[in-house]
Amino acid sequence: MKTKIVIFISLIVSLFTLTGCAKTEVQKENYKIVTSFYPMYIIARNITDGANNVQLVNMTEQNTGCIHDYTLTTNDMKKIENADIFIQNGLGLEIFMDKIFTIYPNLKVLDASINIKNVIKEDEVNPHVWTSIENYINQVKEISQVLIQQNSENKQIYEENTEKYIKDLEKVEKQYEEISQELNGQKAICLNEALEYLAKDIKLEYISLHTDHDENSMSAESIKNIINKMNTENIKIILIGKDDSIKNAEIYKLDTVLTGATDKSAYIDAANRNLEVLKSVLGDEK
Repeated sequence: MKTKIVIFISLIVSLFTLTGCAKTEVQKENYKIVTSFYPMYIIARNITDGANNVQLVNMTEQNTGCIHDYTLTTNDMKKIENADIFIQNGLGLEIFMDKIFTIYPNLKVLDASINIKNVIKEDEVNPHVWTSIENYINQVKEISQVLIQQNSENKQIYEENTEKYIKDLEKVEKQYEEISQELNGQKAICLNEALEYLAKDIKLEYISLHTDHDENSMSAESIKNIINKMNTENIKIILIGKDDSIKNAEIYKLDTVLTGATDKSAYIDAANRNLEVLKSVLGDEK
């Protein structure tokens, strides 16, 4: 009889406990962060490194490149399922957000560019802000701040990681500032709009000729216009984001950090490679 009483009391206690839990939010096993594409993933990877109970997923493949005209796949949508937060670059780059909200109307979205003021505008805003180290640092700060608010469990590690990453970025930024003093005023043609922010930061007097990120498919007329512009304004530098067949000027290939390794140091590694290319520009000009 005593045994039965003990069992009955245990069941009552268990029922009471379960009823109490039903009234409070159950802690998920993992805090799931989904990033829209490669640059946002690298930022999140640095901030969340070593964090507890965090699942970091990049929606697009790392070799996707720019997503300004990207079409969502079924696999992409599956990756977003159960996400606690979705990190986007913003400024209109992720044109597919309406489709995501149709399926996940309650999805929390972190806009990494919401507080960036250094935005190049022509007919429309250029959303490729991360190629400016100053802008990129601001994106790191924005993402870190929101993650700390939304996932306070990892507040300390987010703060420590952010501080370290920004210090490393500022060291590279200082080198760019130094080289910009020598490049200041030199003319260049920029064939990839993603590089406009970088060109501006290093004080190049650049002329943008947009090619939809595909310089290899440029028409003969486009190439002719570029050559004429170079001859007219004595321009000797062309900035591109990938391989190209133009041979009428020295071509300097800069990394737009749209694809690459998933190492935490990926952005800084790319920035350092670009720095070496820019130093070669100065060497060729002497």
